[in-house]
Amino acid sequence: MAEHFLGKAASHCRWNNALAPALSIAPGDTVCMECHDSSGGQVTPDLTLDGFRALDRERIHTLTGPVEIRSARPGDVLEVRVRRVEHLGWGWTSFVPGMGLLPERFAGPYLHLWELEENVTRSLPPAVVPLRPFCGIMGVAPAAVGEHRTRPPGVFGGNMDVKQLVAGSTLYLPVQVAGALFSAGDAHAAQGDGEICVNAIEMPANAEFEFHLRRDFSLDEPFAETPPAARDFDDQGNWAFIASRTDPLEAVKSVVNRAVDFLAARFSYSPEAAYVLCSVVLNLRISQWVNQPTVTITGLLPKALFATNSQP
Repeated sequence: MAEHFLGKAASHCRWNNALAPALSIAPGDTVCMECHDSSGGQVTPDLTLDGFRALDRERIHTLTGPVEIRSARPGDVLEVRVRRVEHLGWGWTSFVPGMGLLPERFAGPYLHLWELEENVTRSLPPAVVPLRPFCGIMGVAPAAVGEHRTRPPGVFGGNMDVKQLVAGSTLYLPVQVAGALFSAGDAHAAQGDGEICVNAIEMPANAEFEFHLRRDFSLDEPFAETPPAARDFDDQGNWAFIASRTDPLEAVKSVVNRAVDFLAARFSYSPEAAYVLCSVVLNLRISQWVNQPTVTITGLLPKALFATNSQP
């Protein structure tokens, strides 16, 4: 079982099963990948808003790979053990016109740069945000021929943004093409459920994966096992924002708008900064789907983020 290194120069920003492998490995091998941030290295720790406006959006979701797993074939399951995901000391969150959950309220563009300590960031005081790095995109090449944007996820994995897929997790992906052709990127230092303003804490990263082939079961869509450390940061309870609507999207918008207003009023954030913080820490839950046609959505804001300000 060999160990390999794949630098960020081996990158692409489209899914395409015709791409030549950047690395070929045997089942059981481990690969350490350098991953660009989701901008493909265009965002830097000192980027200005004017510089952000000038980003080449065609390079969004630049991925490292693809990695060929020799002998993988369609119908196999690729077992991806996430051994580590490490940040490089900084990250960013933004929103842009016409995107995110609340484009009617937040026109943008807006950019927030984060300084990352080993396990937390204090870049939006008084919040102390715990870091749980993971790769927002992990996937194999899709079966469909040609180039495909990386934003939509699918049966092959891809841009799933499952924040529980931290180190210690195992992701299982149904192999679509010979060699599997695995790629990863879009690493996040922290993310709330839903990633509501479009971004989490986007960051460059070093990620290490161990690959195995499974033929003892089959999958139609991704499946994962996650470690206990991936549970919510809610040891001091949450502020809960609850909304019931016949349209689930309207319920979600009500929850998020109220959470933004709460943060702005209680902690003197600008609405824009509160929106960014919600994208990083607010956890959305479906509380009930049974009382049709009315659905209830709850947004959980962990009190422990504000340890000295957590009284109701």
